[in-house]
Amino acid sequence: MFDARPVSPARSRPFGAARAAGVLYLAIIALGLTSELALRGTLVVPGNAAETAARILAAPGLLRASLAADTVMALADVALAVLLYQLLRPVSAPVALAALVFRLVQAGLIAASLLFQAGALLALEMQGEAGAATAQLAMALQAHGYDLGLVFFGVNCLLTGWLLARAGARPALLGWLIAGAGLVYIAGSALRFLAPEFGAAFAPAYLLPMLAESGFCLWLLLRAPGLHAR
Repeated sequence: MFDARPVSPARSRPFGAARAAGVLYLAIIALGLTSELALRGTLVVPGNAAETAARILAAPGLLRASLAADTVMALADVALAVLLYQLLRPVSAPVALAALVFRLVQAGLIAASLLFQAGALLALEMQGEAGAATAQLAMALQAHGYDLGLVFFGVNCLLTGWLLARAGARPALLGWLIAGAGLVYIAGSALRFLAPEFGAAFAPAYLLPMLAESGFCLWLLLRAPGLHAR
């Protein structure tokens, strides 16, 4: 039966924060995929500096759009970190605070790595194709900076997954999926730095983070109530 009683501000606040977090998460997913696949990913040719330079010089607007999309994504990630802390704090304030800090470090590292992407464009604008090697190195450093950020995000996912699994709103399976995504991020970044020859073979594992984070986003948008410890 429809409940016509007014919802108090205290009761509605967790729902509003969850919906806002869901919108931000959706924006982060959309911006990240667009930047990586449709913008930056069409320009960078691994191991071929000359071709990468030619593509960037032919369409510098794509790299600028990628830079803008990643910047907005990092800003949204900071706001999302605060909202998730607000939502998950009732489960365990210390763990929620730790998750907040790790997510903020991730956002800071990814934002800082964008300077390398801007540097690649500057090198080509100032030196033309003579700056191809510098641009290729800068784009590689940007990618490594992103993966370093994912180490911290992986820890954030482990903590967030634990918080969700302990919450009293029955998102336990979602929590374990998010924790599993954290392990994938940490392992993938470790391979990038320590054993890059295995990176291609590991790539299908990133389907788990895509599934887990999409599910978390939808849960925040559609179902998330206030959370508390069991």
